[in-house]
Amino acid sequence: MLPDLFSFRTLPGVPYFRRASCLPALLLLLSVAPAAPPPKVVTLYLIGDSIMADYADNYDPGEDYMETRYPVTGWGQVFQEQFAGADLSAFDGVFQADSVYVDDRARGGRSTRTFFQEGRWRAVYETLQPGDVVLMSFGHNDAAESKPERYVDIEGYQEFLRLYVSQSREKGATPVILTPVARNYPWKAGRLENVHGEYPAAAMAVAEETGTALIDLNQLTMDAFSKRGREYVTANYFMNLPAGKYPAYPDGQSDNTHFQPEGARVVARLVFEALQRVEVR
Repeated sequence: MLPDLFSFRTLPGVPYFRRASCLPALLLLLSVAPAAPPPKVVTLYLIGDSIMADYADNYDPGEDYMETRYPVTGWGQVFQEQFAGADLSAFDGVFQADSVYVDDRARGGRSTRTFFQEGRWRAVYETLQPGDVVLMSFGHNDAAESKPERYVDIEGYQEFLRLYVSQSREKGATPVILTPVARNYPWKAGRLENVHGEYPAAAMAVAEETGTALIDLNQLTMDAFSKRGREYVTANYFMNLPAGKYPAYPDGQSDNTHFQPEGARVVARLVFEALQRVEVR
């Protein structure tokens, strides 16, 4: 029975309101279910170099990727597809969301220093929202001593990683440090070995020092490529191409750093799986 709150006494000059006149409106109000909350979307920002870059997304404005770049493929270019149909509860240790949007800001030839100096990090920083994730993978170009325009020594490399970590946290985002992806050399006794010198260890040291989640992608790729075998990896993962097969490389290509689509997808899968295991402190 409805409370007497809806019963009104008549007073001189005041009309009488019957309880029944309020009942339909009240029932309608009670029947309206609360609106479902909007889906929560987390953005995964990728910052790094050519190994992570998305060449298909207007990388060269006005150019046809299939004619000018394909089959070169950054692992970040195929990272979004890893989340199709995925159970996102597996990532609760890093983020909680109903859907994932991968925003790949990586660019070829960039080191930790040049990515910052060109304002590329600032463009990411200004759009970061609480709960976003920043995956950072540098080292290939930092280690290029023969190219002073991009070279960064170990101390500088670590300092820029610290900067990206601290400023991500300032915005409430979660940083994740990745060691650099393996190149297709050197091979010894059937196994691929580290070509990046002290840079992977330096990245791991920053992760430990700052309490930052780490994916040792250098080790993961060395192991995965070694298991698949040098001959297969060389022909199918890396950009070693025969002449006449692709318009962008009429004379063929010999490149043991950058990936074909199959190699990029293998790396993207390794990152996808590792991201479910990392510890955010």
